[in-house]
Amino acid sequence: MNIHDAKIQVKNAVRAYMAKDEYGNNLIPQHKQRPVFLIGPPGIGKTAIMEQIASELGIGLLTYSMTHHTRQSALGLPMIKQFEYDGEVFDVSEYTMSEIIASIYETMKSTGIKNGILFLDEINCVSETLTPIMLQFLQYKVFGKHKVPDGWIIVTAGNPPEYNNSVREFDIATWDRLKRIDVEPEFKAWKDYAYQSGVHSAVISYLELKSQNFYKIETTANGKSFVTARGWDDLSQIIKVYEHEKIEVDRQLISQYIQNELIALDFADYYDIYSRYRKNYKISDILNGNISQSVKECAEKAKDAEKITVTQLLLDELIPEIVDAETDDNMMTELMEILKNNMPMIEKSAAKTMQTIIADKKKIYKNGISSKSMREKELKTLTRLIKALEEENGLIINESNGSNVIKNDFSKRVNLLDEKTKNVNSHIENMFSFISIYFRNENVLIMTVRTLTTNPQTASYLVKYPSNQYTNYCKLLHIDMKKLI
Repeated sequence: MNIHDAKIQVKNAVRAYMAKDEYGNNLIPQHKQRPVFLIGPPGIGKTAIMEQIASELGIGLLTYSMTHHTRQSALGLPMIKQFEYDGEVFDVSEYTMSEIIASIYETMKSTGIKNGILFLDEINCVSETLTPIMLQFLQYKVFGKHKVPDGWIIVTAGNPPEYNNSVREFDIATWDRLKRIDVEPEFKAWKDYAYQSGVHSAVISYLELKSQNFYKIETTANGKSFVTARGWDDLSQIIKVYEHEKIEVDRQLISQYIQNELIALDFADYYDIYSRYRKNYKISDILNGNISQSVKECAEKAKDAEKITVTQLLLDELIPEIVDAETDDNMMTELMEILKNNMPMIEKSAAKTMQTIIADKKKIYKNGISSKSMREKELKTLTRLIKALEEENGLIINESNGSNVIKNDFSKRVNLLDEKTKNVNSHIENMFSFISIYFRNENVLIMTVRTLTTNPQTASYLVKYPSNQYTNYCKLLHIDMKKLI
């Protein structure tokens, strides 16, 4: 199955393992909860989906690469204890708590979150001395005498032998105690992740045109040649930083991440074309509805590959605007609720009340970061909320005018949000007008609508602040907007 379907399977398993009856007992006893084992090629996003699952379920996440662990760090250090048997004292070897198990307890203590996922990557590549301990762990969920705490679900991952010479085969007894999920690379599934994660539009548009270059592992005369989803994701991030710092993105840089010479050269050539389109088409002008004659002529002559690339450029500039407005909208909703619930206290003691609220929100933010239990959009909203609260608190000169100051500031923020959403919707309408008038390509329109639809934040925004053209194309494509959020 692809990585998207694998995510659903793992998420459902975690939910099932955490389900309890009316007496608070697990519906599936812990000893019957088979550890999930994701097996698939390297770099397809196994770790990424674990982060997504933890944040979506609001639970903790601890990740370990088992190739970095020794017998001592996994099992614990040996220590001597004395026990009396039949009146005679004996020295007996025991072990301190495993570093891994101890980290779970430390996470629960520091965050207050009692449930989580223990994700052990490269589980089938452990050292020879560690293999018996790991097999015991997979079967009984213990390191030595120390058991994984209730409420923590074990998920593991590894590569098939053909991708990693260090892989150690499990026996049937071990396989029979695991919930095995085989994962294969698929661009279509990864593309949804790419849209949501803000992968560079040059990468997405290139792979839209040449999806066969998304994932490839070959053995050549010069050794292994490979391209992975991880490579494209990491390349995307470095390109964004290079562009921000005005550093040239060249073939040498690309080949450091895309370790297939032909594909690296092909993408480098494409990136040069992409950069030329970005300059020639004046993307900001198109979104503002100011289309020059030269741009019109270029668009009308454009071939399909050029149309896809330019559309990705438009989306690349538009989506951050939508996400920014959506974040502000979410922040304002939370701010309104806070002020509504705390207004009696604010009217009595504005500064003190605001300081208490700010401290509480900062604590929530800190716990969300350390436990990885909050989605990225929730963290962004919370960050912006804390800033707004601090700004409002800074406006309070004395307690007598505190509540009025806060109310006036909130009204100003409402007006600013209204202006921002009107501007964003104008850009959306201008983009669709440009594509429909000058590109006249149904596939490009479908790709545009799909991109906005698959990103949860853009979809959520468009439900709350509908765009006429987007709504019309959704109807034409039989997309139910009520199911988008």
